[in-house]
Amino acid sequence: MSLRSEAVRLGLRWLVKRRNYRELSIAQHRQFASTAERLIPDPPAGTKTLSIDAGGVKADLITTPATAPHRHTLFLHGGGFIIGSPSLYRHVTWRIAEATQARVLAVDYRLAPEHPFPAALEDAVSAYQWLLASGADPRQIAVMGDSAGGGLVFSLMLRLRDEGTPLPGAAVALSPWTDLALTGPSLRLNSAADPMLNAEDPPQFVEDYLAGADPRTPYVSPLYGDPAGLPPTFIQVGSDEVLRDDAVRMADRMRAAGCQVELEIWPRMPHVWHVFVPLIPEARRAIERIGSFVRSRTGYVSAASLARSAPIG
Repeated sequence: MSLRSEAVRLGLRWLVKRRNYRELSIAQHRQFASTAERLIPDPPAGTKTLSIDAGGVKADLITTPATAPHRHTLFLHGGGFIIGSPSLYRHVTWRIAEATQARVLAVDYRLAPEHPFPAALEDAVSAYQWLLASGADPRQIAVMGDSAGGGLVFSLMLRLRDEGTPLPGAAVALSPWTDLALTGPSLRLNSAADPMLNAEDPPQFVEDYLAGADPRTPYVSPLYGDPAGLPPTFIQVGSDEVLRDDAVRMADRMRAAGCQVELEIWPRMPHVWHVFVPLIPEARRAIERIGSFVRSRTGYVSAASLARSAPIG
């Protein structure tokens, strides 16, 4: 682990973990995110970000000079379903576009508590169907998300499969939150070790997002669904995270169902360390690993998909 990562861990303990999320209002959570957003560096020259309507859902379409027009990555941001936006991830999504050599569609899905479950899932489904309607070949689409967005990746795939919609060629989940019933042992075991999250934080987000829905509903908590038939999936999580076991148990369920899944547990990495990519080398290496996985699983190119790729963006 790098010295920079150790410094980030210390900073997170001071700036983030000591905040009592249970005593903060939704407006205060969002104000904190807005403050952080102003500190996010802009993408480099050559990156294009276009605000679009993706089937009735707000989204950003991000491309770089490395982007192949036939390859697509649908990105679902984290934030406990109550905060977050594509703008907050603009320093990450251009790097994902470059690493995956894809057009990244960063979905600005509706947030709770104003829009509780299933609003976020419905928006993810609409954005994915918009990609298909625009000519994208599903074999050349990857769906990706972090934290709450990482769990939403699995919920999205379960919903698409159940409805008979063609599944994407690959999926990536970063520190995914897959169990809103909060039964993972790491919630307790890693409570002190996690430099960013407290075990007492998730229940507030659950209450705001579910608005009374059953937390064991598979479209809410994909850990309780049957993952049979889901596409090749790549999962990254930090060893000290309170949500570590949400990733580990999801990977175990996928293996038991015969799915192809790769799980990487990175020593001492904080929750979604990828967002610290301007600061720590482990974030850059993790994104490189993501790029290699996605390119290897979405590399199929047909003449028809090339011909259909032009209208998107």
